[in-house]
Amino acid sequence: MKKFKVGCVQATPSLFNKSKTMDIVLKWIKKGFEQGVKLLVFPESFIPAYPAGLAFGTVVGSRTEPGREQFREYWDNSVEVGAEETQQIAKWAQEYEMYITIGVTERDSVSKTLYCTLLYFSPHGKLMGRHRKLKPTAAERLVWGEGDGTTLSTFNTEIGKLGGLICWENYMPLARMSMYQKGVEIYVAPTADSRDSWNSSLIHIACEGRCYVVGSNQFIRKRDYPEHLQKELATDRPEILSRGGSVIISPLGKVLAGPLYHEEGLLTAEIDHDEIIRAKMDFDVIGHYARNDVFGFEVNGQPDMEKEE
Repeated sequence: MKKFKVGCVQATPSLFNKSKTMDIVLKWIKKGFEQGVKLLVFPESFIPAYPAGLAFGTVVGSRTEPGREQFREYWDNSVEVGAEETQQIAKWAQEYEMYITIGVTERDSVSKTLYCTLLYFSPHGKLMGRHRKLKPTAAERLVWGEGDGTTLSTFNTEIGKLGGLICWENYMPLARMSMYQKGVEIYVAPTADSRDSWNSSLIHIACEGRCYVVGSNQFIRKRDYPEHLQKELATDRPEILSRGGSVIISPLGKVLAGPLYHEEGLLTAEIDHDEIIRAKMDFDVIGHYARNDVFGFEVNGQPDMEKEE
């Protein structure tokens, strides 16, 4: 499929409510379908929301019982890979004939650890795979465990080579290189960063990888939290906890849609694989611009690019 439409969702989940957020996911899938979208990208930890502003009752050296209860509530509303929610999204992907990437907080049923995870679904009704965030940032480390190289996943699909990283993983040069070395063409970058500097980073990635970049973020306000959690939010945080900033960027760094701020919305743009070829005429990070005689690169455990079934 040389040309197709990609959609980037900027929306507000039902925070700490997995069931209601699934209804919201379906609403945006339907919007994407109505606009002819073949790849729909959701934000980081959309289910059950990125827990912006919460401290889970912690300071260095101390935890509280109410904080532990917040963690339990977050865990209860997190997603188990292979369970009901992932099965349902796979069915929707098939019904609405689109690829879907969505950020979730994933719970491990054995260890009980949570992970910030990016899931990939195909229009054939399959969960193609997942990527677990390699390095949670700052206080995120309390909530999420670390992924490893075995989930640095990329997929050779009908719409092109698909892969990506989550939020500040995109600041890790070697993590980016793990995507480039697989020839990624559509690079998804779900995030919780809504600063102007973030979009500058995504433009750099598009130019560096000569790939399309789709950056998706949530729009969240303090009042979007359940009432019993609003009083737990840090008092110095503004009413708007995440203003968004979702964006779609071409392989030469041109902003095709967005950035979108201070509201929900669906951004769309056309992906044209010929544009990737044009962009690689003068720069190809793993090809004619590489110096394999000077530099060596190896990723522990990274799987081969998976061929879509």
